[in-house]
Amino acid sequence: MTKLSLQDIQKAQETIKDIVKKTDILESAKLSSMTGANIYYKCENLQKTGSFKVRGACNKIANLTEKEKASGVIASSAGNHAQGVALGAKMNNIEATIVMPATAPLAKVTATKSYGANVVLEGLVYDDAYAKAVELQKETGATFLHPFNDEYVIAGQGTIGLEIFEQMNNKVDTILCPIGGGGIIAGVAVAAKALNPNVKIIGVQTANIPSMHESMKAGKVTTAFKSTSVADGISVKTVGELTFSIVKDLVDEVVLVEEDEIAEGLLFLMENQKVVAEGSGAVTTAALLSGKYKPKAGENVVCIISGGNIDVNTLNKIIVIALIKSGRRFTFKTEIQDKPGGLAELTRVLSGLDANIITANLSATNAIGKLNAHMTLETIDHDHIERIRKAIIDAGFEIE
Repeated sequence: MTKLSLQDIQKAQETIKDIVKKTDILESAKLSSMTGANIYYKCENLQKTGSFKVRGACNKIANLTEKEKASGVIASSAGNHAQGVALGAKMNNIEATIVMPATAPLAKVTATKSYGANVVLEGLVYDDAYAKAVELQKETGATFLHPFNDEYVIAGQGTIGLEIFEQMNNKVDTILCPIGGGGIIAGVAVAAKALNPNVKIIGVQTANIPSMHESMKAGKVTTAFKSTSVADGISVKTVGELTFSIVKDLVDEVVLVEEDEIAEGLLFLMENQKVVAEGSGAVTTAALLSGKYKPKAGENVVCIISGGNIDVNTLNKIIVIALIKSGRRFTFKTEIQDKPGGLAELTRVLSGLDANIITANLSATNAIGKLNAHMTLETIDHDHIERIRKAIIDAGFEIE
């Protein structure tokens, strides 16, 4: 096990106390009612730079030597570590270069540049950006700031665990935490288990990039990648050796959530908690909504919302995915008669079932006297969709 201790995290808390916010903990009445447990959110989306990453980045920068500072700093990041490093470097008048995936949300790239950092875009996921950053570091001699595989960074992220116990008056049974490279869960686990060895630490990853999950199964660091993810902040194909050594000893379980479940979690947070999270920040909610983690009645569960830096265009796409999954959007194609009132016959069926038409597009078919009708409806739930589908078929229309 790493030598990282509770004292290291407490020292980090003292180091960064004037830089970071002590973010709020909010109760989720809806999720508590749904699960029978007591569900709370630790809102790191409200942190400076919109993510927990500023904690670790600023603690690392504060512990650099003067020589390391003078050389400038370079980092690789999916977006949130980038902003933390850029802010910390700006506060210390250090030149910073950040390598980010070309797929990083525009909001994260723009924010990083606004802090004065030089941004280089490379590859699809974090690991591609990391390889480029290592290459540039060798060329420039800048000081490399790893986003997760570093004791100062992990200690900084661990201050979240200290705050959770303080704000919850030590009444914490379980902490649900996102996992990318493992920095946040490693730090939180060290702090939480030191304060209460019986607390459960549950990690949540996207099933598309289950690197820590597979590493835990294999008993060693294992690379895993199936596809890109809406949870760009935790899109890490290979976890850190240091973070893995902590996670395998202190984390109780790692669960995987699917892309549409993440989207549903994000929509749930917006509608029920009035909180905007990014995909990686919504995975803990997704774990509860999907039943991937099932708390016991009365269990005090704290879900960490790791960040809120989401691009508006991405947010719109994710909301649509979530609406479809929850049965609140129904898209279908059918054929109508190419004659006056042909469309009205179909809309009469829909209006009788309280189905609100969002879009309706007509196009020609190969059959004379027929038109294709592509329609998207606003619906209530999956039962409502089935009633609509049956009514359309009963009225003589065929549905694709």
